[in-house]
Amino acid sequence: MSLLEKIKQLSGDIHEDVIALRRHLHMHPELSYQEHETAAYVAKELHSIGLDPQEGIAGTGVSAMIYGKNPESKTIALRGDMDALPITEENDVPYKSRNEGVMHACGHDVHTSSLLGCARILHELRDEWEGSVKLIFQPGEEKNPGGASLMIKDGILRNPSPSHILGQHVMPLIPAGKLGFRSGMYMASADEIYLTVRGKGGHGALPELTVDPVVISAHLITAMQQIISRNSSPKTPSVLTFGKIEAKGATNIIPDKVEIAGTFRAMNEEWRSKAHELITRLATGLAESMGGSCDVNIDKGYPFLMNEPELTQRSRNAAAAYVGEENIVELPLWMGAEDFSYYSQEIPACFYRLGTGNEEKGITSYVHTPTFDIDESALKLGPGLMAWLAVSELSSKI
Repeated sequence: MSLLEKIKQLSGDIHEDVIALRRHLHMHPELSYQEHETAAYVAKELHSIGLDPQEGIAGTGVSAMIYGKNPESKTIALRGDMDALPITEENDVPYKSRNEGVMHACGHDVHTSSLLGCARILHELRDEWEGSVKLIFQPGEEKNPGGASLMIKDGILRNPSPSHILGQHVMPLIPAGKLGFRSGMYMASADEIYLTVRGKGGHGALPELTVDPVVISAHLITAMQQIISRNSSPKTPSVLTFGKIEAKGATNIIPDKVEIAGTFRAMNEEWRSKAHELITRLATGLAESMGGSCDVNIDKGYPFLMNEPELTQRSRNAAAAYVGEENIVELPLWMGAEDFSYYSQEIPACFYRLGTGNEEKGITSYVHTPTFDIDESALKLGPGLMAWLAVSELSSKI
C-alpha cells in the first residue's frame, strides 16, 4: 500500500474521532486571546498521541513537533487557529455552543480538529516520511494585532525554522469534497478606520450658530470614495467602506461630534501606506475647510496574504493526486483578510480552502453568521489531505 493510500485509510479510520473533537470544540468556544480551555484541550490531545506540546506561546498558543526519518533534513509548519467569534449561535444541533454569545462561526473548530487528526496520522506513519513537521495551534486570528504576529514575535518560526508553511480554512461556498487553491496574491490587508468629526452643536432651527458635524461627515464619506477611484490603479483591488456612523443628536439637535468607523482593504503594501496618508489628509483638511476638525485613528491590521506560487503549485498537484483534478477549484481574489498573511510575509506559504458546504443538506450559511455549520464529511478529507500535503512537501527538493 502506498503512503498516500495509508494516509487516506487512516483519515477514514479516525473520521468519527475527528468529528467528536470538532463537536467538543464547537460546544466550548472561546474568544480571541481567551482560549485557555481550548489550549489545554489541544495539549491534552497532543499528549495522548505521544507528542510533547509546548504551551503558552503568545499567551494561549500551542506547538508541537513531529519527527520523521532524518528529522533535520527539512521542517515545514502546519497551522490551525483556535479562537471563536462574539456571535450567538442559532443552529439547533446537539453540539450547539454552550458559551452564550460565543460561537465557532468561522470554522476554527474545524481547523483545530483537522490539525489534531493530521497529527495522529503523521505520528503513526512517522517511519515512512522524512523531515519534521511543526504544528502551530494559534490564538487570536479574529482580532488585531492577530495571533500569528504574536506567535512570530514569540519565535514560532525559529528553533527549528520551517522552510514553508501550510494553512487550511473552511469555505462554505465550495461543496464538501472539493478544495480551493490560488497562487500569488489571494487575500487583502485589513485596517480599521476611526474618524471623529468635531463641530459645534446647537438647535437644529438655528444652523448659523453651529458648525454641523453631520453635514461635514456626509461630505467626508462621499469624498473619501475618490481616494480609491482617483488615486488607486484600477488594476489593484482596493476597498474603503464605512459601516458605522453615530451622531447623538435629534430631529432638532445638531450634535457636537459624529463618530465614523470603517475598513480599508488593499492588495499592495505601498498603496496601503499611501492611502493611509490620503485618508488622514482628506479627513482633516475637509473638516477644517468647513469650520470643524477631524481626529483620525487608523488601526493597522493584517497585511495582504501571498501564496508563494511554486509552493502553491506543488500543493495543488499533491491535492489533485489525493482527491482528483476534478475536485480542485481555482479561487478568486478575496478582499477578506486573514492573519495567516503574517506567516506569508516571513516564509513561503500556501493558504488553501477546504470545501464544507452542502446545498442538499441545507448547509449553505457563510462564515461569521449565527447559522454557520459544516458538512462533517469534510472532516474525513481535511486531516488526511493536510498530512499528505506535508509529506509531499517534505519530499520536495526545494
